[in-house]
Order: sequence, then structure tokens, then C-alpha cells
Amino acid sequence: MRLFDTLSRSERELQPLDGSTFRFYCCGPTVYGPAHIGNFRTFVLQDVFRRTLETSGVRTFHVRNITDVDDKTIRDSQKAGKSLTEFTAFWTEKFHTDCEKLACQPPHVEPGAVEHLPQQIAMIQTLVDKGHAYASEDGSVYFNIASYPAYGKLSRLDQRELEIGKTQNSRSSSDEYEKESLSDFVLWKARKPEDGENFWDSPWGQGRPGWHLECSAMIAEYLGDTFDLHSGGVDLVFPHHENEIAQSQCACGGHFAEHWFHTTHLLVDGGKMSKSLGNLYTLDDLEAKGFTAMEVRYVLIGAHYRKPLNFTLDSLHGAKEALAKLAKGARALAAKAPAEARFDSVDFGPFQAAWDSLANDLNTPGALGGLFTGLREAAALEGEAAAKALAGFNRVLRALGLTLPEEEAAAEVPEDIRSLAEERWQARLSKDWAKSDELRAKLTDLGWAVKDAKDSYEISPV
Repeated sequence: MRLFDTLSRSERELQPLDGSTFRFYCCGPTVYGPAHIGNFRTFVLQDVFRRTLETSGVRTFHVRNITDVDDKTIRDSQKAGKSLTEFTAFWTEKFHTDCEKLACQPPHVEPGAVEHLPQQIAMIQTLVDKGHAYASEDGSVYFNIASYPAYGKLSRLDQRELEIGKTQNSRSSSDEYEKESLSDFVLWKARKPEDGENFWDSPWGQGRPGWHLECSAMIAEYLGDTFDLHSGGVDLVFPHHENEIAQSQCACGGHFAEHWFHTTHLLVDGGKMSKSLGNLYTLDDLEAKGFTAMEVRYVLIGAHYRKPLNFTLDSLHGAKEALAKLAKGARALAAKAPAEARFDSVDFGPFQAAWDSLANDLNTPGALGGLFTGLREAAALEGEAAAKALAGFNRVLRALGLTLPEEEAAAEVPEDIRSLAEERWQARLSKDWAKSDELRAKLTDLGWAVKDAKDSYEISPV
């Protein structure tokens, strides 16, 4: 499998460093509310990435964190009148429920920030001891980015003509700050009145860790100082991932991530998603409009991960139709395959192009298109050949994480409706168009639609 690497700005082949298991880390959610579809675009594409590796026969070890202490979780838990633990546990469970609906596999390890405070404090102490961090007068601790000459290599800060010297006497204590701000960033935040009871003891006084630190501490705990891949949304390249690299390499040595995989942002109706515009959709919002989680997943993988996805409600209607077509094609192929002939080989047959798209920089729209093309090519196959093709189709489908809808049972048509439909058909055969149209309108008023074919017709609920 080849994948674009943000650091080298090139496509590179992926191979497990240890020759056995591909070990990767994904920045997880901040659990202060429901994740929206922009968040889930990243999580769904990361799931497709993992599924593609596993479908190709590579064993994986997936670590994804839960941010349960930061500015937002503290602020909103206090607004809700709940303890931080109770508040974040509720939203963590909600996140897991939505992930399950969207067919995202759970990570092998999902550490939380609060439960890994000792590791974070130990990493800060190491950075202070090595001269890469310093305590301020209020008891906060900051990373000195001037002590790390390679700072900015991921986001190409040097190309923005930003100088490390500008950071002297400039500090950022916020968990998130402006994208052009080049400041020493906070590792430990001294206790403040607005934190309430959300503080812990440390060698520098009471307080809590900064947001950037938790990922470095958990990576060191579960993946060591060098691992295969790090992933997240493109909005995390700077400052979050830049800060992770600096504090991890200064504290632990090693190479940190061998590969960086970032997904591009999502637009809604061609514009930015925001609460004020009323277009910040959660999975619950879309389900309330009658769409399924699988239709949402189909849309989220419908654009290449390095290109913006324009999410619209019309695209969800298109996803429903596309999934129905795939299901119909798969049933037709299965009907021509002997029940006893079932294959799960590495031969993708007419679906090889779909698989090649996934293996070549995770081209999900190419893979989806390859499924439809493959079904058309497979339409002429029968017997064992059809069974082999079906196995290839199912392997690509599993890599995409798609579950196809079941065939809807034909609605039972009441006798009076059948009589009206037959009367209309006879009028049509007699070329009595006025009566035919009159009876069609009557059937429509009664909630039934008639679809004419060359020598027959079908009746179905409207």
C-alpha cells in the first residue's frame, strides 16, 4: 500500500517497521459534546485505512486517545453542573455509539488523558531536566521551542518566514491558539479559579496538563519512541502535531512517526460548517432526517482524503441509491454462484481496479467506482467464476466498511388496488389514455404508484 506522507510531501510505501505489525496512532475526540460529521470524516477514513491494511493481510495495532481534560471539557462540564468525570464519560459513550453505527472498528487501545497524568508529569520533568522546558512564575511549565532547531519541519514553518527568535518572551497557555502564533506552548497549566475542582498535584504546583502533551505521553506509553504512522485532520498539523514532534523527540529521542496521514476538511453546501449557519450536523441530526448511518459513511468516503468533501443532503439521497444498486448487483451475482462455491482468495477478479484504488493512496472514490464497474463486468459470469468474483467484491466492500441494505420485501397489494391497476392496464392497451390517466391519478391518491414496462406493470407504495 502507498500513502501520501505529509512530512516528505510524497507518496511512500507502507511497511511495518518491525516486519510484523503496523503500529499507528490517531488523535481522538475531545469529549465535550457530540462529534459532528466533520470529525467523523477523519475517523471513518482512518477506519478505511486500517481495514485496507488488514484486508491486505497486515496485522495492525491502532491507538486512539480520548481528550477528557482541556479548556472545553472543563468549561462545559461546569456549565452542565457535572463533575468532569461524569460529563466526559457521557460524551465518550455517545462517541462510541456513533462509531459503532458508522461501522468504525474500535481501536486496540483507547487511553484517556486523565488516567495518564503520571506519564504526562514524568515527561514534563524529563523535558525540564534536559533544558527543553521551564517553569514560569505562576507555576505553569512551557516548552522552549528555541531549544529544538527542527521545530516547524512538518508544517514547513520556515517557508512562512517565521523565526524561532520571535518566540522569546512569547508564551501561549491556551490549549488551542491561532495558526500563525509561534509561541512557547504550555505543558503544565497552573491552577486557576475557573478550573474549579479540576486540578492535580505536580512538582510545579497544582494544575493540569496542556492539551498537546497527552498524545506524546500516550504514544510513548503504547508505541514507544518510533512507530509506523500518525494520523489526524489537516487542522492538527500546526500547532498540535508540530508540538507533539518537538516534545516527544526532545523527551524520548527516536524518530517518532515514520509517516504522517492527514485528512482534509469537510464543507457543507459549499461553505464552512458552523452552528451559527445551522449546518453543523451530527449523526443524530441526519438520522432524524431519515438517513441511515451507512448512507452517511458512504458520503464521507466519497471524496479523496486529500481533497475537501462538499457534504449535502442531496449527496445522502445519492448514497441511498448507490447502496441499493450495489446490493442489487451483489444479489444478482450471488444468485449465479453455486451455494457450495465460496471463495476468499487474494484474486479480486473484475474488482481488481477497485482494490488497486484503495492500495494507491487510499483512493476511496476510485474504489467505489470500481465496484460498479466490476459488477457490470461480472454480470456475464456464472458458476464458480461468479463465486470468485463475489468474493473479490466482498473483500473490497469490507475494506470500505460498507454494509449493503437488505432487499425490501414486496408490499402486499390489496385486491381492490390490483383491480384498479388491471383496469388501468387494459385501458392503456386499448389506448384509452384519458381513462388510463384518470385511474393512475386515483391509484396515486390511494398511495400506490404504477410503473409500466413493455409487456407488464408493477405496483408499489408511493
